[in-house]
Amino acid sequence: MDIGVRQDASCNSVDPGSPDEESRRTFLRAAGLLVAGMILPQARGFAQRAPGSGPDHKVILVVIGGVRRAETFSPDGLENIPHLANDLLPHALFYPHARNEGVTAHFNAISSILTGNWQRVDDWGKLAPTTPTLFEQFRKETKADRSDTWVVASNKALTSLIGASSAPDYGPPFGANVVFPKQLMINAVVEALRSGRTANMADRGKVEAELESAMAGSNYEGLGWNVFDAAGRLDPRAQSTIESAIAGFVRGGGPTSGDELTFFMTREIMHKFAPRLMMIALSDVEVAHFGSYAMHVGGIKTADRLAWQLWQEIESNPDYKGKTTMIVLPEFGRDPDGSSTNGFFNHRANEESTRDTWMVALGPAIGKPRIIERPVRHVDVCPTLAGLLDMRPAPSQGARLDEFLT
Repeated sequence: MDIGVRQDASCNSVDPGSPDEESRRTFLRAAGLLVAGMILPQARGFAQRAPGSGPDHKVILVVIGGVRRAETFSPDGLENIPHLANDLLPHALFYPHARNEGVTAHFNAISSILTGNWQRVDDWGKLAPTTPTLFEQFRKETKADRSDTWVVASNKALTSLIGASSAPDYGPPFGANVVFPKQLMINAVVEALRSGRTANMADRGKVEAELESAMAGSNYEGLGWNVFDAAGRLDPRAQSTIESAIAGFVRGGGPTSGDELTFFMTREIMHKFAPRLMMIALSDVEVAHFGSYAMHVGGIKTADRLAWQLWQEIESNPDYKGKTTMIVLPEFGRDPDGSSTNGFFNHRANEESTRDTWMVALGPAIGKPRIIERPVRHVDVCPTLAGLLDMRPAPSQGARLDEFLT
């Protein structure tokens, strides 16, 4: 019986009979059973929706910092991603092998995903991508307003230059709004400490006031913002949105982290502007650089939960429900245990554990839930999403993925 799931074995990246091959097959069998046993009726209904592209289609791209397969989509790692594995995978187009073949540093990795070309610029965002981003392509071709394109990021290695390239005939006039909520929060607290207002830190209401006061100050230009009006000041619509998100975050009383604030900001922007194209960068997992494996795994669990909550928001928001594709993928993996770079601490080794990642796609554009074993590349994401947004992709090193309905 056709259960709406197939495994595409057109390409195999490991030797048959090897331990890695057996582990991979064990996981794929488990994933297939999961889809068949848990979500069959919904999966069939999903496949009957309208094709995924068109003038009203929306795209949300969720990029997670460096996570290895061992801690995520492996038999031992599934416990860290219960929502991706149990709640989202049964509805998803799943690529177990999505490869980063470029520079495994944050700015270059995300720039490559957004442009469809492997970028080799400054690792810390001092230079813009050299070829047009998806945001620029979208806005130039469709005449979309800047409020229709957003980057919301926790990652301190990014800068406002992530929103637009240095390519001729493109650049900032066609770029996205770029917001770094964590930098804003940290700046407000640091300023309070510097000014001797440390007693305020014990009162959440006063912390909120400190955060909001940073918005009205004169120093937000240094935070990488790119949401200014023609007068050079923060757009009042954007300021209201950001203040509302910060207020909800501080008053919520729940778990607090950079990724939590990024999620709150994303949700507020969705409610206020309903943009057609968003990229969200989650980076709590990068606490690995400080050597805490437990906190790194905690960051994986947070990203897993926030991806699930974001999909719930999409499904409950009438501006997004039924016409949104959401893609989740890591920027890269991490170095292997036993390496000279301290294993999970870093992500610079030219190893499979660093380059071989995965990708999950949800929404009407996927047709039906499937597992595609054929390796794909991060640079394939941009031309594929361009097709979903009903536009012609700019020339790139990537190729449109045929599994998506465009």
